[in-house]
Amino acid sequence: MVDIGVLGRYTYLATELVWGAVAVALLRRAGALRRAAVTILALYPIAYVWDRYTLAVGVFDIKLRTGVELAGIPLEEHLFMAVVPGLVIGMHETIFGAGASGGADDGDRDCNDSARDRHGSAVSPRR
Repeated sequence: MVDIGVLGRYTYLATELVWGAVAVALLRRAGALRRAAVTILALYPIAYVWDRYTLAVGVFDIKLRTGVELAGIPLEEHLFMAVVPGLVIGMHETIFGAGASGGADDGDRDCNDSARDRHGSAVSPRR
């Protein structure tokens, strides 16, 4: 295994930037940047509270970080809270998004297909 600790206090930041670039590339390829940003912003407050608590009680200790803190948690953790869901959404959209080949099964139809029944005729939305 490669020892990336040679980057010292910039190790965690460097890994977040690399994986963040991968996430952005996947999201751009899938045309999902805006949707992902909305989801990440919705998840962020929950992730922030969770992260702040786990750091406060000592669940984990981050040694290879810059030491810069924003709102009580390391800068790198703020990036982590965007990179992880960005990677998940980017991978999901790359595999299953509108531009992906292959059809969706009946239980997982695309939003555009939800107003059509199996025979192709329009269906009124349920209320």
